[in-house]
Amino acid sequence: MPSRPAPAPRPGILDIAPYVGGESRIVGVERPIRLASNESALGPSAKAKAAFAALAAEIHRYPEGSAAVLRDALARHHGLDPARIVCGAGSDELIALLLRCYAGPGDEVLYSRHGFLMYPIGALSVGATPVAAPERALTADVDALLERVSPRTRLVFIANPNNPTGTYLSAAELARLHAGLPPHVVLAIDAAYAEFVNRNDYEPGIRLVDRAANVVMLRTFSKIYALAGLRLGWAYCPPAIADVLNRVRGPFNVSTPALAAGVAAIEDVDALHRARAHNDQWQPWFSRRLEALGLPLTPSVANFVLPRFPDEPGRDAEAAFAFLHSRGILTRKMAAYGLPQYLRITIGTGEEMERVAAVLGEFLGR
Repeated sequence: MPSRPAPAPRPGILDIAPYVGGESRIVGVERPIRLASNESALGPSAKAKAAFAALAAEIHRYPEGSAAVLRDALARHHGLDPARIVCGAGSDELIALLLRCYAGPGDEVLYSRHGFLMYPIGALSVGATPVAAPERALTADVDALLERVSPRTRLVFIANPNNPTGTYLSAAELARLHAGLPPHVVLAIDAAYAEFVNRNDYEPGIRLVDRAANVVMLRTFSKIYALAGLRLGWAYCPPAIADVLNRVRGPFNVSTPALAAGVAAIEDVDALHRARAHNDQWQPWFSRRLEALGLPLTPSVANFVLPRFPDEPGRDAEAAFAFLHSRGILTRKMAAYGLPQYLRITIGTGEEMERVAAVLGEFLGR
């Protein structure tokens, strides 16, 4: 047979370095301590688990495609218009939908240098050019972002709080960023960790969405609600953007069990408070322990911390990761985010954090 050219992907696809999530297994360790993916320390609400299990006999049925029950529950909980809520298979799908709808070849997608990796990956996937703005003290810099807005800019993504740094922009700074953007540029505020924030000057983005036609707030059930395995997220949008997203999303993009578990999780306010209280206790505790070990920390308002390790071989982040791994503890390397000197460590149970602190003390000889 004569050789024939193979199918070629669209330009830019092969430039993508695939997203690699945090590890979940260690060979030979039955139940490792999993602190690599910012999953909830306490697990899902008992009511959410019961709602999921109750639908086992119904999984041969298609979901209700508009996610009306979940949108109504979210609207009641947050005081929103349900018609302006769009649900998706995690906020990852909603990021992809925004890019698919508002960016393409020749366009630019702006984000903060150490922001979530799915922003540049998603931009490349639609043929757009990702543009990273430098940060200040591992925090998004509004002036740097605005300086890089060009006639080709179509979307600006801000994770607030930011993953992986744990830093945040105040409501006033977000408003200043929005005020400096042209009206045709969509500002997407990714507030995946909003429920963990305990700062008076923080606002997840609802106010901006309510007063602007070009702002979207993204949220997830993967973090404090502990439903990461079900892939469930939502966006609060101006009416016109909600209409656009609903035109292109899959007709049954959220499963029936995920919808039911999401409603139950939203309504179980006590479980939400327990999860928040747990983080309020153990995140500062663990931060103090790391600082006592001589590890500098970027101040975090989320359910993870970002310690910086020494540059010397044998004591650097790579060596620390391997040492923790050898003790059955999974953390997240940060080289893909341009932060090779750091590890990101999720806040787990109290027992897990005590164990990690002890192992790091052993590693550092403290």
